[in-house]
Amino acid sequence: MTGTVVWHMTMSLDGFIGDRDDNLDWSFGGTEPSALAAEVIATTGAFLCGGRRIDLVGENRPYGGVWSGAVLVYTRKDPATNPIPEFTYVSGDIRDVVADGLKAANGKNLVVTGGTVPRLSLDAGLVDEIVLHIVPVLLGEGVRFYDSPGVEPTKLEVLTQERMNFRFKVLK
Repeated sequence: MTGTVVWHMTMSLDGFIGDRDDNLDWSFGGTEPSALAAEVIATTGAFLCGGRRIDLVGENRPYGGVWSGAVLVYTRKDPATNPIPEFTYVSGDIRDVVADGLKAANGKNLVVTGGTVPRLSLDAGLVDEIVLHIVPVLLGEGVRFYDSPGVEPTKLEVLTQERMNFRFKVLK
């Protein structure tokens, strides 16, 4: 398998990916995508997220529909219960799910996003890069970008920085 596993996320300045009501409206709109975001979109072959993200954004395609490719939804529910037919619902060990995502990416990158899927992927040593867009807003509370008590610190190397957009290499 080729391709890179990229954790692609937008975060508030105080470290949240969703507000107290799981609302994501604060993270969309208002500005043109950065060059880094455009690069991620162009190099993505498949997209892996959790069922919660799909619950929040519904049938919307990733990246506002400017990208097309395989969308895998990691769920604890029966994967045969597929509420959005164009998405593939998967379950099981995160290592197997990420391997399936890389196959679906067909040589391009696999983006993991949301709360649980990237955390599980990172904790399993599967994430190669983190691309993070920081929005200048303070939410005060909500869903944390990364919360994994008891794990060893993960060291990162800054690869690129463009205003409030960062690409990090995960050091393994």
